[in-house]
Amino acid sequence: MKNLIIYYSLDGNTELIASLIASKIEAATIRIQPVKEIPTKGFMKYFWGGKSVVFNEKPKIVYPIINVNDFDQIFIGTPVWNNSYAPPLATFLHENKIENKNIILFACHGGGGAKKTFERLSNLLQNNHIVHTMEFKDPILQNRDEVINQFNISIEKSETK
Repeated sequence: MKNLIIYYSLDGNTELIASLIASKIEAATIRIQPVKEIPTKGFMKYFWGGKSVVFNEKPKIVYPIINVNDFDQIFIGTPVWNNSYAPPLATFLHENKIENKNIILFACHGGGGAKKTFERLSNLLQNNHIVHTMEFKDPILQNRDEVINQFNISIEKSETK
């Protein structure tokens, strides 16, 4: 089975989980980056992120050119912004039609959970099979061994489905 990891990470949390996935499976990786830098500090970070989600903005992005249709299983990762996925990921999903794939969603958040984010992504990716979802609370701030253990448990659950 050919695997692909697609993710956007602002603070490095989602990137950490994407790297853990890549260390477990053979996969191509797409890291999405906005053309225009997104604020990473203070009030503007939250204002920009919240505004972008509310207004369904799709910022211009750059990423390696890979045909998503060449893959059987796709891992899609995002930080949780305003109970949704990050706008750079929205741009990618708008530009790349993903259908008839096994999808594993992963999200990182500061404590609000990822349930609504997964619901929104599942609706957007409705022509696919959502195999599993994984959420992580501030993995960079956690003990690395605990994050790896939580990740391993989540991966084991996905393999038994």
